[in-house]
Amino acid sequence: MDSFRRDGLTFDVRDAGPSDGEPVVLLHGFPQDSAAWDRVAPALHQHGLRTLAPDQRGCSPMARPRGRGHYRLRETVGDVLALLDAAGLERAHVVGHDWGGIVAWALGAWHPDRLHTLTALSVPHPAAMAKAMVTSDQALRSLYVGLFQLPVVPELLLAGDGAVLRRLLRGGGLGDDLVDHYVRRMQEPGALSSMLGWYRALPLSGRDPVGTVRVPTLHVWSTGDAFLGRAATEATARFVDAPYRLEVLEGVPHWLPELAADRVAELVTAHVRTAPPSAD
Repeated sequence: MDSFRRDGLTFDVRDAGPSDGEPVVLLHGFPQDSAAWDRVAPALHQHGLRTLAPDQRGCSPMARPRGRGHYRLRETVGDVLALLDAAGLERAHVVGHDWGGIVAWALGAWHPDRLHTLTALSVPHPAAMAKAMVTSDQALRSLYVGLFQLPVVPELLLAGDGAVLRRLLRGGGLGDDLVDHYVRRMQEPGALSSMLGWYRALPLSGRDPVGTVRVPTLHVWSTGDAFLGRAATEATARFVDAPYRLEVLEGVPHWLPELAADRVAELVTAHVRTAPPSAD
């Protein structure tokens, strides 16, 4: 499959690897798209796994609704459920990075019957994040989140020739090819404001607490992450009522799928193997 539909929106998806392989859904963050998984997915295919990597809401050109309510967590989670349904999958392994990781946490709490395993890259459980905002330096690390919720200002800062976004991504260790790709995607009509909708919907999504996760969970965090600190990471285990493992990568910046692809693929493969074979 190369696309799926939900509520009149069409989402692009990269479906690759063995068609009979264990399905692994790969969810990107901001300002990424499914290209974030270009180095991870082939390694998973070599281990017999099928990958489905959607361009999420706001990123897919035909899935950019206006209004922050369309980007609340209930909607972005619903998109993944629609993907599973369109692919004929009762369950899948879900891997999420950045915003995709938040969607993964919510799936694990709200729809454990649809997941075999959960892997969250970089991002802690939302409840652990909320606690760390008032007990650690996490609020300072997250100042950009408040900025991105303002009207107009982030578009003025990040739009145009993309110089500011390009500088930020390069500063985070991404290579020129990916930087150029992500900047071009944000320059598509409506893309930047739509992707910022995820941040602007945060006050609405906060009305839907994620709660306890009840599927086997792998959490991968890196000490070089400038946005997400140790306090929330170490508190996350309290919100998982299932086998849980924290893997810490030393010195890697935030962009784990791109900058630590081999290690991510190795960890995901091992985690997937802990679950019984799928009957889908």
